[in-house]
Amino acid sequence: MSSSISQGTIPARAPSRYVLWRRWAGWLTLIVIAYMIGESAESVLPAAHLLAPLVAGLALSATGLTADQVPARLNRTCQAGLGVLIGSYLNPSTLEHASGAVLPLTVVTAATIGLSLLAAAAMARTGLIDRASATLGMIAGGSAAVISAAQEHNADSRTVAFLQCLRVALVAATAPLVVHWLISPQMTTPATATPYTGGGWHLVTGDHQGIGLLLLAGVCFAGIVIGRAVRLPSPALLGPMLLTAAITAGGFSEEFAPTGLLRAFLFTIVGLDIGLRFTRPAMTHIRRLLPLALCCTVAISMACAGLAWVLSATVRIPLADAYLATTPGGINAVLTTAVATHADVSLISSVQSVRLFIMVLLAPLVIRLLTPRTADSG
Repeated sequence: MSSSISQGTIPARAPSRYVLWRRWAGWLTLIVIAYMIGESAESVLPAAHLLAPLVAGLALSATGLTADQVPARLNRTCQAGLGVLIGSYLNPSTLEHASGAVLPLTVVTAATIGLSLLAAAAMARTGLIDRASATLGMIAGGSAAVISAAQEHNADSRTVAFLQCLRVALVAATAPLVVHWLISPQMTTPATATPYTGGGWHLVTGDHQGIGLLLLAGVCFAGIVIGRAVRLPSPALLGPMLLTAAITAGGFSEEFAPTGLLRAFLFTIVGLDIGLRFTRPAMTHIRRLLPLALCCTVAISMACAGLAWVLSATVRIPLADAYLATTPGGINAVLTTAVATHADVSLISSVQSVRLFIMVLLAPLVIRLLTPRTADSG
């Protein structure tokens, strides 16, 4: 009897606690290391805090050093934080600045959405990728949020990450060169806003960090509860996003959006989570998909450049500003380019932010409409 007790539940509890604490300590260490890698790559890699941890996770998975995935609870928390971040982009000043060109901006946004869906449909018809993964992968905006929500829509998060990162990298690498080619001295205007960056060790956008973090936690929790109550797709992402948008659009002071260090860690977790899903069979599939993905991404970018010409002629703004406003995503890289070239940052951030918000909101709904059997088959 004593032998059975000694091997029973009592001794088993201590190792389980030890394993749990060791697991979370391991994840914390890995996330910090991935963040430091991303930080060191900021000057040479676009969207470094997303791409560098993704590559690091890929290396760990491909070499067999780990087979673990980011804990589900941590992943949901990350999605909620990203939801608040995206919701904060849709603020009254952004809407006011874009109000003078509502019709052209609506047409451009609708056309970009249509181009994304058209490219996704074309890719899905080849049989190399399913419709849900193609749709999320080609959505032009909110790459980190879209990638983090891929699994909830029965999409291959690794393929979605590949397509999104390919688009962001292409935009970030070409935007400065295109603007330099388009811009002329008389086109330059003083920068009227700053990109969405947080300074120093700030974690949220407000001056009072403690209060801001409490508000952030409250909005995340309330948003998830509301999202589940009304049965939103991706409630951990869309619930906090819509609640934050309602708060900011209602004119209330928004001082709780993730910024600086916290935002970088959110991107780090997303990148690391996706990178750890890249197994050798998955990489073989992605390699076969590369030519098609590159062609579709370039085609969308060129079509958006055409939309920029239409927008420039309609609203009478410099073509360089219109190009930056209509690039298919890569908002942080685009706004950094806008500031560096003294473009109209307010206009560019207005168009990019509104489209980003709409894209992330519509993506799950589009997947539900276009792939009704996906959920059943999962």
